[in-house]
Amino acid sequence: MSVRDRVARHRVALRERELRQIQMWVPDARTEEFRREAQRQALAVAAADRPGDDQDFVDQVSEDWPE
Repeated sequence: MSVRDRVARHRVALRERELRQIQMWVPDARTEEFRREAQRQALAVAAADRPGDDQDFVDQVSEDWPE
């Protein structure tokens, strides 16, 4: 059995389990531009003098989160 046939059978089996294939495109973390932007954002977070309103919301929601 060829690789193509095995892959096809595997995909059929996954579809029978009601799964479907998706394709996602994500930023390439190996690029210099990505590294610079990640560094910029990390420095901005580190320089923040207090958590923002978003953190207050996260804290409030997290308190009621069932475990």
